[in-house]
Amino acid sequence: MALLEVRDLAVSFRRKGEEPTAAVDGISFDVHPGQTVGLVGESGCGKSVTSLAIMGLLPQRGNQVTGSVRFEGTELLGLSQKAMDERRGRDLGMVFQDPLSSLNPVIPVGLQVAEVLQRHRGRSRKEAMAESAELLDRVGIPDPTRRIDEYPHQLSGGMRQRALIAIALACRPRLLIADEPTTALDVTIQAQILKLLSEMVTGTDTALIMITHDLGVVAGLCDEVNVMYGGRIVERAKRHELFAEPRHPYTAGLLASIPRLDAPRGEKLVPIRGSVADNIPWTHACAFAPRCPNALDRCVEVTPELVDDRGGMLRCHNPVEPALRAGAEEVRA
Repeated sequence: MALLEVRDLAVSFRRKGEEPTAAVDGISFDVHPGQTVGLVGESGCGKSVTSLAIMGLLPQRGNQVTGSVRFEGTELLGLSQKAMDERRGRDLGMVFQDPLSSLNPVIPVGLQVAEVLQRHRGRSRKEAMAESAELLDRVGIPDPTRRIDEYPHQLSGGMRQRALIAIALACRPRLLIADEPTTALDVTIQAQILKLLSEMVTGTDTALIMITHDLGVVAGLCDEVNVMYGGRIVERAKRHELFAEPRHPYTAGLLASIPRLDAPRGEKLVPIRGSVADNIPWTHACAFAPRCPNALDRCVEVTPELVDDRGGMLRCHNPVEPALRAGAEEVRA
């Protein structure tokens, strides 16, 4: 049984005098206990809005959320604020993209971790502070007994991100959502954070949703990857299959734009032309068609459906054909 079931989730934002803008346009996916699922795409494709809708953190006004989000069989959409407050922190944890703006600047880090323990696990102030130091030590912050009294601005970017992870993991949530937790970090700290997240999930029933624009980040972390564009999922596949044989031109474009250590010296990267703003409404076409190297006349006339494709899911009229493999497979072909 899936831990989280998302069905036809749609989020639109409204401004007075303007047509609604669909940020998320009917996506569906499952997350199972102990599984790491990736949501991948450029900025503006709807990844973060999806996570905020799941957590019930979207503004109360100016938006409309439809569909279904079921956690352990309980429908989250429509739950009262009090009921969601009980779920968040205890059952659902989230690591936000920018720790400096997510942490309270006027409260010591230790107190911010302790607050979660007091709120959801009934710890006393003394017990919560002692456990806060243990959590900071667990996520790799040096000298945690001193750090619990320091403020966010006194910590480095990597330490702030680790403190945010400690807060998210304080109550051992069943589902953890990490919204681009490594974006503002250097490569060394990025690797440490990814290793930490992997270790937190491995060997437990905790499920992880990893949100990122970088396919390189999910290469060694995710079990299943959902590639999003224009608020919809355009490709879903297991990690190894996705990297070996990307089927959607957008997925292939993301992979082609990643620098490779084994590439010949001086080889240029191949960027995806245009920007996310260069799209067509999904109502009558493929949103990626204006940027797609494989576009056909049909792509700007008919909306592609998300269909089964070689063990995964694909939304494309003219997918990328996998290259013939060497050796015996090439001979058989």
